Amino acid sequence: MALLRPLLTALALLTCRPGGSLGCALPGSHAQVSRDNLVLLGQMRRLSPFLCLRARKDFRFPREMLEGGQLREAQAAAAVLRELLQQTFNLLHTERSSAAWSPAPLHGLRSGLHRQLEALDACLVQAAGEGERAPGMHGPVLAIKRYFQDIRVYLEDEGYSDCAWEIVRLEIMRALSSSATLQDSLAIKDGDLGSP
Repeated sequence: MALLRPLLTALALLTCRPGGSLGCALPGSHAQVSRDNLVLLGQMRRLSPFLCLRARKDFRFPREMLEGGQLREAQAAAAVLRELLQQTFNLLHTERSSAAWSPAPLHGLRSGLHRQLEALDACLVQAAGEGERAPGMHGPVLAIKRYFQDIRVYLEDEGYSDCAWEIVRLEIMRALSSSATLQDSLAIKDGDLGSP
């Protein structure tokens, strides 16, 4: 539980601010869903990570790219956050993931990710409707796709073992917690809206 507290704090920072300069606001429940998702990931733990030390792998989450100011536009930051949530949802919505974890927390996590994706989609559609440029396949989005492809290859190479899924569960927790930078980026841009 001691490790979970900083992750929950980071995720709370991720979603405390309900909107960015996308021209829309995420629902107030967005922050609670994010916190709930991390709690559910914690509940999905089936074995001690210490038993899986040999299975550890550095998936190279593209933290520097996300924190390095490459996401100057609010829509780009939202698109990267959306891709992170979508890839997480896709990974957890497979037959093999269903076999790896208890159904109740897995279903709750999938539902929470789905609600977050719907809220982000609505914001992106609304922003696109207001004449803003739709984000394309730029570097950070592709980096997120490569990151999750590495996770999928790792799971396959490890034979979808219990330890492999435990390492992936921890990695997803880290990725979702690290994405607080994206939400902060959206909030900073919101303050710049009135600037000339």
